[in-house]
Amino acid sequence: MGHPRAALDTEAVRDAYRRWAGVYDEVFGSVSGPGRRRAVAAVNALPGTRVLEVGVGTGLALPLYDPRKRVVGIDLSRDMLLRAKERVAARRLRNVTGLMEMDAESMAFADGSFDVAVAMFTATVVPDAKRLYREMRRVVRPGGQLLFVNHFAAEGGLRWWAERTLAPLSRVLGWHPDFVLTDLLEDPRAAAEILPCPPFGLFTLVRVPQPA
Repeated sequence: MGHPRAALDTEAVRDAYRRWAGVYDEVFGSVSGPGRRRAVAAVNALPGTRVLEVGVGTGLALPLYDPRKRVVGIDLSRDMLLRAKERVAARRLRNVTGLMEMDAESMAFADGSFDVAVAMFTATVVPDAKRLYREMRRVVRPGGQLLFVNHFAAEGGLRWWAERTLAPLSRVLGWHPDFVLTDLLEDPRAAAEILPCPPFGLFTLVRVPQPA
């Protein structure tokens, strides 16, 4: 059965994360930490050095990358990027080669610019997750890898009810509480791995290899 979902657009996302920027680390940092660490560990284990982090936010993941990886981060929120730049400077993260304000659904990078692209807690935020997925595929070379860590809606129970109840508030929250895997992937069979992450399987790591 259909249910109301408030449409997101880039201005809604910017407004939401302008509000969240000052408290994001404190509010979301700990609960999202295990999923973030698992995603970066997966990136570090993959071949190739050119890494794109889509939706880099305040840069919480940046200190976790192997120093041999050359990391570029993009985000739509200027307020979040300012905090990421402060983190890079404070931690002297020389392997972070760029932090750019950019729309993840329309990136300025050439085709095949990266070996790996990772989006952590981002797919629920963008207005069109399938367009995000297509852009990530475009900018990653053949044989490269796409990784996502995200919250996906429950299939039933109290959490399912809560997520559907919150769906009309997407514009205020800045993300879709009722997001499902098929909102991102046309065919979930494209994923080579779908792994639940702590705490309580609230987030899921999805790895999608690019055809060689």
